[in-house]
Amino acid sequence: MSGPSSPPAPPAAPPMSTGRSTIYIAASVLLWMTQGLGMNLIAVNTLQIQGSLGATLTETSWLIAAYMAPNVSLTILLTKIRIQFGLRRFAELSLIIFAVTSLLHLVIFDLWTALPIRFLAGMAAAPVSTLGFLYMLEAFPPAKKLTWAVSLSLTCSAATPMVARVISPVLLDLGQWQQLYTLELGLALLAFSVVFLLPLTPLPYAKVLHWRDFITYPLVAIGFGLLAVVLALGRFYWWFEAPWIGICLAIAALCIGGAAAVELHRDTPLLNIRWLTSPEIATLALTLLIFRIVLAEQTSGAIGLFQTLGLLNEQSRTLYLILLAATLAGGLICGLTLTLARVPLFHGIALICIAGGAVMDGHATALTRPETMYFSQALIAFGGALFLPPAMHSGLVKTFKQGPMFITSFIAVFLFTQSIGGLMGSALFGSLVTLREKVHSAHLVEQIQLTNPIVADRLHTLAGAYHPLLSDPQQLMTEGMALLSQQVTREATVLAYNDAFLLLAAIASAFLAALGLHMAYRRLRGRLDRSRGPDALIPQSRPT
Repeated sequence: MSGPSSPPAPPAAPPMSTGRSTIYIAASVLLWMTQGLGMNLIAVNTLQIQGSLGATLTETSWLIAAYMAPNVSLTILLTKIRIQFGLRRFAELSLIIFAVTSLLHLVIFDLWTALPIRFLAGMAAAPVSTLGFLYMLEAFPPAKKLTWAVSLSLTCSAATPMVARVISPVLLDLGQWQQLYTLELGLALLAFSVVFLLPLTPLPYAKVLHWRDFITYPLVAIGFGLLAVVLALGRFYWWFEAPWIGICLAIAALCIGGAAAVELHRDTPLLNIRWLTSPEIATLALTLLIFRIVLAEQTSGAIGLFQTLGLLNEQSRTLYLILLAATLAGGLICGLTLTLARVPLFHGIALICIAGGAVMDGHATALTRPETMYFSQALIAFGGALFLPPAMHSGLVKTFKQGPMFITSFIAVFLFTQSIGGLMGSALFGSLVTLREKVHSAHLVEQIQLTNPIVADRLHTLAGAYHPLLSDPQQLMTEGMALLSQQVTREATVLAYNDAFLLLAAIASAFLAALGLHMAYRRLRGRLDRSRGPDALIPQSRPT
């Protein structure tokens, strides 16, 4: 097979009218909602659906792992498939597969049947997110594609978890988890109709696939997939206690290393390893990864705390609406004001918002309720919406300077940091809470002495709840001790969440300090270069 060739430049499209542009934006929002709800309706309702599947919480978490395993890497290959076989065929086939997987969810009543369906759903959702991004790009002229289109696309992606939490209680009231996917099926069919009636500007075909891509991609898919499974489930089975975790990590490292070895010896690689490991791109990847870890404060922190306190989605609906509004506000501000020169400013403001919100959340108690965190969580949501569009804008500018063949490499970086980074943040946050809860529990138990009048009075009060049912004083004492133990565990868990909040605030603050030092260094270097004059920039030839 001949080597891949760059596609010729498409002819300039005529300006799109405001009304038609609005329709394309609405189509993109529909596609993002279709993909995002498919991913999040299970993730935000694991506590509610485990009963209908007859599974434990740990077993239900396998549904998240099964979905993420193929989803974290498939877009890398789909980018080339779309160029070689055509955009319209790609779009329609993708949505047909997505609708079929949504339909299969309606006939699932046990966990083991659900797992392969969730795996297929993860595969089917990958091209739908690509379509959402392409429709948003279609709606804007070239000058606004890297500002408004990128900002609105990523805002839609960030908003879907909140939308899923807001609508889930209503859907679950209508039935079990099948009702969640009745909605998804309807959205998928509606999206298919929109794509059929509202085509994208066709792209020129080009032979970009190479037979070695089908050696590299399976290795990348297995490596990323196993890493996603470990990160999604490691804290439930605990990292050093389940032998399969170490086996999965070893296979993942072997596969990713093998893929890198193959790509290093290709003239037109699927993933340009040398470019990905350059200081500039490595710094961008590290920035995106740290950001996703810090954002675990919201995705796993506050929500996990409320679940510990016995609050479900319906009790926190107002909070999610506020987070949705803050996310939309951040995305609109990015669209209005984003430029390449302002990227560090956006990142600095985002980190200040995230660090400030995490510090405020770090003083939670067992009496904390969603209304207590309205402002702090809105700050974090606003900061999250301010951070990602500038980062992607900067990354795409650097990628386009290298040429269109580098786009799959950038997509690999972006997907790894967002998908794997999000799982990594949740895993680290959950593991830290588990460890700190044990420490605080041990400390609190040491303070409980039955000879202490306050402890004795608390036991008597707690045992009094069972007094109409039990007459044996020993049984009453046992029940009182059980209730007191539950309260100790709850208080220890709240303290553990506070520790995790403050740690993430410290990470965000350290990242902010590093950003400030980097910008100061760049300004100082620029001033020194200007003070030397233009002659300092011209290399001097050595005398012969």
